[in-house]
Amino acid sequence: MKLIILNDYDQVGEWAAKYIRNKILRFNPGPDRFFILGLPTGGTPLGCYKKLIEFYKKGEISFKYVKTFNMDEYVGIPRDHPESYHSFMWNNLFKHIDIKSENTHILDGNAANLVEECDSFEEEIKAAGGIDLFVGGIGPDGHIAFNEPGSSLLSRTRVKTLAQDTILANARFFDGDLSKVPTMALTVGVATAMDAREVMILITGVHKAFALYKAIEEGVNHMWTVSAFQQHPQTVFVCDEDATLELRVKTVKYFQGMMHVHNKLVDPLPPN
Repeated sequence: MKLIILNDYDQVGEWAAKYIRNKILRFNPGPDRFFILGLPTGGTPLGCYKKLIEFYKKGEISFKYVKTFNMDEYVGIPRDHPESYHSFMWNNLFKHIDIKSENTHILDGNAANLVEECDSFEEEIKAAGGIDLFVGGIGPDGHIAFNEPGSSLLSRTRVKTLAQDTILANARFFDGDLSKVPTMALTVGVATAMDAREVMILITGVHKAFALYKAIEEGVNHMWTVSAFQQHPQTVFVCDEDATLELRVKTVKYFQGMMHVHNKLVDPLPPN
């Protein structure tokens, strides 16, 4: 496990975007060999997405041979609703880059059979060859995607009832009106994310500090589903200073001492 500690939110977004850029470039995708990327929504990855758009516009990266799978989607709100995760991804990333629409995969929260939709999503991931890099954020209660506290660590893509804390947190996107906030969602499972060849989790802000502590300094616990990634062979946690406030000083100093090595992961790659 790697823990990347940066000064602030902007640096987290830039580091993560550079890491994704380098992963795609090293993979060297083509018509018969797509790079498979798992993506999150929410406020945390926005800085990363802005940087990826910037890299694309500078000609540093192409998404022509990238396939994406998003982590989750609300149940019961129209696909074109401004707060649907379809809208979020197209407005904040996809429409600004050269990815083809048929290569973007987002769960359909209005499918006639939601269970079949979830099963089909798992099959689509397998058919694509599995996820190369799964990028995620977490909630203050340590949930990954919509795998709320108490979710099985062996869970797969499924229908999930949202916790009250999550509904309250999401109310800001629905004019503060709790009655407008969806109470159910489709989400990849913890095991779905664990199957990825590599996982990168973005954590920013003091309100996520206790979750980061639970994620890396205590044991694996289904009440803090992000802690499952302790058992993944290739996990990178990327956080800002505020998110480290609940960590032991020794832990912070140890990982800060590794930054001269970890920063090489995002250095510009030499031209081919």
